[in-house]
Amino acid sequence: MSEFVIYGLSASPFVRSVRMALEEKRQPYRLHEFAIKDVRGEDHLKVHPFGRMPAVDHDGFRFYETQAILRYIDALYPEPALQPTGAQAIARMNQVIGINDWYLFPQVARVIVFQRIVGPMLMGLTPDETAIAAAVPDAKLCLGELNRLLGAQEFLAGDELSLADLMIAPQLFLLAATPEGSTILKGTALEAWLGRMNARDSMKATLPPSAVRSAA
Repeated sequence: MSEFVIYGLSASPFVRSVRMALEEKRQPYRLHEFAIKDVRGEDHLKVHPFGRMPAVDHDGFRFYETQAILRYIDALYPEPALQPTGAQAIARMNQVIGINDWYLFPQVARVIVFQRIVGPMLMGLTPDETAIAAAVPDAKLCLGELNRLLGAQEFLAGDELSLADLMIAPQLFLLAATPEGSTILKGTALEAWLGRMNARDSMKATLPPSAVRSAA
């Protein structure tokens, strides 16, 4: 059987998205975890020249970018399908993924989750309350829009799990552990959706390290 190797940190929500996809497909993989001191070091940059994560190697085929990896996994292992076939559902899935990559992560999670969880846990930093406060309006906008798009659906692109859910759930898992994220999510359909996602075997099998969960 060909080996699927994921390069990155188990604390990374993007790494978790890829792991979740393979868990949903019930396919084996190996996580090559970098030490914190080696992030953006020589070995990391060999697999991802931009110093991000994850990168993967599948039987000698090495590439990076979470969306590309997820779509590759879904093409390689067709069942269960993680991409819808209807035009509107495909558009919604891609829209939600775009919200994650362009707004939710860079404007919200990268600030609030870093300041509340990652910085203090990994680097011993004190949270920058000014930076956090500045990100709250973007958090309200992003989570409000995701909540609106979810509506009464079971999943973000419709009635079936899709790549959109796998991208958003790891981000909200961490964001919901912050005072800001928890407050915004409270009582929303999106909070209930996150509860359903947290109950899935793929989420349970890919929990961040205990140190991250404790910091959260």
